[in-house]
Amino acid sequence: MSFLRSSALYQLLVTFHSLRWMPCQSWAFLRWPSLDSIWVLFIIVLLRTMHSEIRSIPSSSMYPTLRVGDRIIIERASYYLRRPAIHDITHLQQHGLIEELIFIKRIVAKAGDFVEVRHGSLYVNGVAQNEDFVAEPPTYSLNLTLVPRGHVFVLGDNRNNSCDSHIWGPLPIKNIVGRYVMCYYRLSGF
Repeated sequence: MSFLRSSALYQLLVTFHSLRWMPCQSWAFLRWPSLDSIWVLFIIVLLRTMHSEIRSIPSSSMYPTLRVGDRIIIERASYYLRRPAIHDITHLQQHGLIEELIFIKRIVAKAGDFVEVRHGSLYVNGVAQNEDFVAEPPTYSLNLTLVPRGHVFVLGDNRNNSCDSHIWGPLPIKNIVGRYVMCYYRLSGF
């Protein structure tokens, strides 16, 4: 505390011995928590359990947007308030697979849309989509598919190296766990 040596605060701390060895003058801080602190604790637990989750990217299916090893934040509350939107990057579980297996994919079509992949382009309702986030054009083709009610069509940004709706079909909305918010850590040198 050399920056305080000449100040009145330093003189106060030096002369009052009780302030040097016991910063808390009473044991009142150990009393039963008030109702306000219980509410604060409840809100913190609620936000933690419903709002966000930290995940690591395990595969290159979302390359170049997300890379292997990226640490991302997923928020889980917004889909309680609104429906998933086109181009949302979602955190999802696929039906019929092990529950711990989680995918991260981009929504490209919603219920009622017709999806088709041909000549290296994605067509939604007959209109070719301009997707600047795709690693390379798809080399596969997909016949015209109707996305049923309560479902979305998801694809990885690395279309040729992704296990997504072009393999297992439209995804039920109930399988969406959350929405990608941001990448907070990326390995350097990649």
